[in-house]
Amino acid sequence: MEINFCGRRALVTGAGKGIGRETAKALRKTGAEVVALSRSYEDLESLARECPGVQTICVDLADWSATEKALSSIGPVDILVNNAAVAILQPFLAVTEEAFDRSFAVNVKAVLHVSQIVVHQMIERGVPGAIVNVSSQASQCALLDHSVYCSTKGALDMVTKVMALELGPKKIRVNSVNPTVVMTEMGRVGWSDPQKSKPMLNRIPLGRFAEVEDVVHSILFLLSDKSSMITGSCLPVDGGFLAC
Repeated sequence: MEINFCGRRALVTGAGKGIGRETAKALRKTGAEVVALSRSYEDLESLARECPGVQTICVDLADWSATEKALSSIGPVDILVNNAAVAILQPFLAVTEEAFDRSFAVNVKAVLHVSQIVVHQMIERGVPGAIVNVSSQASQCALLDHSVYCSTKGALDMVTKVMALELGPKKIRVNSVNPTVVMTEMGRVGWSDPQKSKPMLNRIPLGRFAEVEDVVHSILFLLSDKSSMITGSCLPVDGGFLAC
């Protein structure tokens, strides 16, 4: 199944590393003009060297006014991937106000804000659009020390559904992908200890964690015309974790 985004312009947040970076590269490879957003200037510089032609924007999405300013002249966007997120893990009784506020600011509020900016210009242009929000299996399953993270992803799933409901009449589709543990560079470090990984792997029928390309392929499908009748879905990319 060939997917082609020639003639379309994509914005990917959290594009400096991991899923966001590989999504930006994959979109570019399939013909899209790509705008990559990250709060790390160094990551954006290396992405631009690795993937010539990618436009970069450096901004911390937790800063509402800075985001507004950074995206005010972004130009037309046909495809949006809201990937930027933070994972601050604390036991429930040790959750801090700072961790709570930053987690919701990036994982939920920034998604709403960036989407508003992009959707307004989609509607003004009178064009259809596709949005994918990168959520998590943690939106639907309680995990130790993840009370805030799980809450943000649960909120993100509901934001996704409401966006789909309200934007469908405008021909703008909105879905999420909900991965299990993903073997990004950080994921490999965090889950390399068998004592930590074995209990989680035992809950995944396919017996492995997700590779980055597993998530990227799912994102591309949901952005493409191959999924033109899919909106408001939260697609598990979890090897069956949520089926158990």
